[in-house]
Amino acid sequence: MNTAAPRSGEGTIAKALDVLDLVAQLERPVRFSELLALSPHPKATLYRLVQNLTALGMLKYDTDRQTYAPGLRLVRLAHAAWRQSSLAPIARPFIDDLSTRVGETVHLAQMDGGQVLYVDKRNAAEPLEMFSQAGKVGPGYCTGVGKAMLAFLAPEALEVALSQQAWFAHTAHTHTSRDTLCAELETIRAEGIAFDREEHEPGIICVAAPILSDAGRSIGALSVTTSTARKSLADLAQLAPHLQSTARDIAGAAANWQFPSQ
Repeated sequence: MNTAAPRSGEGTIAKALDVLDLVAQLERPVRFSELLALSPHPKATLYRLVQNLTALGMLKYDTDRQTYAPGLRLVRLAHAAWRQSSLAPIARPFIDDLSTRVGETVHLAQMDGGQVLYVDKRNAAEPLEMFSQAGKVGPGYCTGVGKAMLAFLAPEALEVALSQQAWFAHTAHTHTSRDTLCAELETIRAEGIAFDREEHEPGIICVAAPILSDAGRSIGALSVTTSTARKSLADLAQLAPHLQSTARDIAGAAANWQFPSQ
């Protein structure tokens, strides 16, 4: 399981969010004993949080299986957030068109706490098995969309985002230090595109472009992803103009919306 660490805090709301993060990250109904093994909170505190979240409809308890899962109230909030705070509804027709034109998988992502949140995905006619799915969180430092967004963060925001990276070597090609990544970010700023060179998953490559606000800051990123069995990085580079044109179209369509800019 590839998950981001919960953002712990001292307040009751922060602790409750930690619990919701754990349940969501497991991606299946979970028993209290499993949550207890993963949670930093004492048993009594965790039990009280779980009971309160269940009473509020944020978690759902299955009495037969004795498991917890995200509740319908949380699902409603998630859908509202998707409609109001993500680029996905605005970008959908553009990424549909792009995926049809290039014949490969297209990802739409935004940055959340230094990590990549995939907010939409359009599969190729022959989809590949890969980590990224809408709603999943991936690393910023070793994905094409992550590097495309990091490159266009404001300096202060970039420093914060870099401090939130794990620097884990997923493959032999992964950046494992901020120095090597920052050197590549300079190139990405100059060229306007980023590549994933099998840095997150073996055999998976992509070309990515940032979606930029009028101020030149990233509000998201777009990528065309494929496998080394289908295409080379040089092949993907040929698709960069299509990708950048689509990113500009999405930015233009989003100009009147108040998306969080990094």
